[in-house]
Amino acid sequence: MAELRLEELSASNIVAANSLSLKPGQEQFIAPVTYAAETAVVNPATAWQRVARMGDQVVGFIHGNFDPENEHEEFRACIWRINVDAEVQGKGVGRFLATALAEEAKRRGVNRITVLWEPGEEGPEAFFHRIGFVDIGESAYGDVIGALEL
Repeated sequence: MAELRLEELSASNIVAANSLSLKPGQEQFIAPVTYAAETAVVNPATAWQRVARMGDQVVGFIHGNFDPENEHEEFRACIWRINVDAEVQGKGVGRFLATALAEEAKRRGVNRITVLWEPGEEGPEAFFHRIGFVDIGESAYGDVIGALEL
């Protein structure tokens, strides 16, 4: 497998990031209900958005959020969205992106990151558990809240 590298989301890679393919059944898990309800209050200045490249190809995308003043603890340092192209799922791209966000969190003095997901058979729960997130609660909309201590 080619080496992965991280790159800021930009005009030159956003189309590729938005075109990542999904495996059948994953469409419904793109954004948990809680995130859909919160998007109106997300501050673009707190967003941390990166793509993963394998060679010249964009193979993954992560949208993190660093907002220490957010009234909701689960949104202060979190993975807002992570997408990995169907062709490379299971090859370390998602772990690479989550680790990059965790390293950024540590650099900012943060000791825990969170993520929310909708429970379901084809959902991302097993992935998040494999990389160390543990369930710590449930959102008002029924999404699982997971945390990773850094």
